[in-house]
Amino acid sequence: MNKTLLIILGVIAVIILAVFSSYNGLVGSSQAVDKSWADVQNVYQRRADLIPNLVQTVQGAANFEKSTIVQVTEARASVGKVQINQNQAPTDAAQLAQFQQAQGQLGSALSRLLVVAENYPDLKATANFRDLQAQLEGTENRIAVARKNFNDAVQEYNVKIKTLPAVFFAGILGFQPKPYFQAVAGAETAPTVKFDFNGAPAAK
Repeated sequence: MNKTLLIILGVIAVIILAVFSSYNGLVGSSQAVDKSWADVQNVYQRRADLIPNLVQTVQGAANFEKSTIVQVTEARASVGKVQINQNQAPTDAAQLAQFQQAQGQLGSALSRLLVVAENYPDLKATANFRDLQAQLEGTENRIAVARKNFNDAVQEYNVKIKTLPAVFFAGILGFQPKPYFQAVAGAETAPTVKFDFNGAPAAK
């Protein structure tokens, strides 16, 4: 076996090792994204599970605006209609945007409900409502953290598939870029509330 052949075999061996190492790294990063996605699902589900108790509590307040309760209930139902894999992070940006939009509408409806509740001292004074409000606030913080962790995991993964040597084979092996959560337009603006006890929309 001559020296040239040994050099060629050595180069091939190095390339193969680099490919295997890069592939394993991509698998690990992809799994990290899926785990972060599952964490996102868990905190959103926690919020959804709190809503029935919250709705039941506020319905007991005299003259509480029914339209506000309806908005929350309908927004929660809309979230359930979004078809998305619970265990695997989406690769379709439009699908993630649809999920995010539904969750954003639910978050906005909850915000309006809590703003309206400020005008019901008897409701605010109940221990059950205060506990649910605190749990919701904590859940919103968890959602923000989970979304950030998800975006961090996606960033790490997307960088890996676009750098050497993975950039040459990632697409062929099914490693495609994954979309990020985007900032919701108008999220920085607090909801405005118009009181109407005759059933008209309570907020815009």
